[in-house]
Amino acid sequence: MTPFNDPAQFLTQLFQSGQDFVRQFAAAGAAATAPSAAAPHASGDFMAAPKQMLELQQRMLENFTAFWTNSGGTAGETDDRRFADAAWRNDPRFDLVRRAYLGYARFLEDSVNAAPFGEKEKGQLRFGVRQFIDAMSPANFLATNPEAAQLALETGGRSLSEGMALYLEDLAKGRVSMSDEKAFKVGENLALTPGQVIYENELIQLIQYAPAAGAKQVYERPLVMIPACINKFYILDLQPENSVVRYLVEQGHTVFMVSWRNISSEQDKLTYDDYVNKGVIAAIDVARAVCRVERVNTLGFCVGGTILASALGVLAANGEKKVESMTLLTTLLDFSDTGELGLLVSEQGVAAREATIGAGGVLHGKELGFIFSALRANDLVWQYVVNSYLKGKAPPAFDLLYWNSDSTNLPGPMFCWYLRNTYLENKLCQPGKAMLCDVPLDLGEIDVDTFLYASREDHIVPWSAAYASSQVLGGDCTFVLGASGHIAGVINPPSKNKRNYWVDGKTAGDAQAWFDSARSIPGSWWPCWNEWLSKRAGKRVAARTKLGSKKYAGIEPAPGRYVQAPAD
Repeated sequence: MTPFNDPAQFLTQLFQSGQDFVRQFAAAGAAATAPSAAAPHASGDFMAAPKQMLELQQRMLENFTAFWTNSGGTAGETDDRRFADAAWRNDPRFDLVRRAYLGYARFLEDSVNAAPFGEKEKGQLRFGVRQFIDAMSPANFLATNPEAAQLALETGGRSLSEGMALYLEDLAKGRVSMSDEKAFKVGENLALTPGQVIYENELIQLIQYAPAAGAKQVYERPLVMIPACINKFYILDLQPENSVVRYLVEQGHTVFMVSWRNISSEQDKLTYDDYVNKGVIAAIDVARAVCRVERVNTLGFCVGGTILASALGVLAANGEKKVESMTLLTTLLDFSDTGELGLLVSEQGVAAREATIGAGGVLHGKELGFIFSALRANDLVWQYVVNSYLKGKAPPAFDLLYWNSDSTNLPGPMFCWYLRNTYLENKLCQPGKAMLCDVPLDLGEIDVDTFLYASREDHIVPWSAAYASSQVLGGDCTFVLGASGHIAGVINPPSKNKRNYWVDGKTAGDAQAWFDSARSIPGSWWPCWNEWLSKRAGKRVAARTKLGSKKYAGIEPAPGRYVQAPAD
């Protein structure tokens, strides 16, 4: 008998799997926890039945009973979009499955909260339990998804055959597709802003973009952009209507873009020092030479911002003043609060990485992509599994999600240094604790004006942690908080007239005090940033229609070769 005909079988399997999973995960977490009288650490202690556990079980039983008595109950009373369709309530079998699943999910979550572990271990356990809960949703299985079953009947099975074809395509890729990847090609309908690669080394290509068509003048001081090295630069130059680069060029800025190399075995010994020297500082020096200026403006996005600030710390330690201002987008400098992502980093895990790739090797982009997707598995994994494989509906074309899947490899030595000195030991924000390029790093010596942007719903860089950078840097800091998440909050062009942002909070105090005193402004934060940047861009000069210079002649048209190389 299938679970479709017998929901009790599905529930029994779910409960048994849940108990087994939690026991195993709790045992793993307990093994990493030092025993003490105040914190029992055997897995049996977690699954024992003290007063709290009995209360949790009683609450779950009441929720199940409510299904039969129509007396309400918390299980199933949710705006969970996985179960938004009326089919989940019209058939008592599926209604029971839905309610039971949600009730048991709540039971597991409450059990973790009652676990006798420290906050770090409890957070790790919470993450693992959520992965199980999300994966075991009845919406993810044909036998317990009424929408998928009905669609299969209506299409005579065509939805299932098309779903199988989509599954086989993804199986060949080794990942779940989130966008119609046939709809995009870098250099054809993404990364279209005109420019030239004017410099390259083993780690980067540097693009100089042409001034806007018909522009007679530009700002004297250029902007050097440092994107995240775990994805490709064109998140900042998607399509013309949402390109940060195009917007800046139209405002009169000369823009240079670092395009990180997709690391192969030939570059697998590159270090974090190399990313600072051969990446950021090399790009700054080339831009200064081409534009014949003493100082440039700079921008760093996510990890690119961390590397940029590290480079400016090195320059400050050496007494070099090559930068006028710094913009950091969704960037961490103080890693004391890294959200759920930080829970996945441990001494044992970092040591294992160091032993395998710390002296040479490649961290493959798909690994990092999987971790980031797991942070929001329902949104970034399971909804595509259901729509594609169970319903036979190919994902629509979406440039942000196409970029999200276009991952980049990293060299092992660089990744291991970064992981230990940031997420694990949080040395970057502690003066003199981290040695970088043969100098002790002190980010407080960076005395340039800084524009700090964070996204309020960011699940990778908590906005309060991004705000903490204002307490680390030595120069004047302007903080702006945008709506939405890590990527969508940043890529919010004014022409769309979407979302809002907050400014002018009280800088004395913590992040929440800033937010409570800030004012909300509708629309994009880009014009606010452009106004700030333009004040630091110097006088107007003749438009730089000839790209590069005699020393840095054009190598190839933008977007260049490095961004085209796929991760292996």
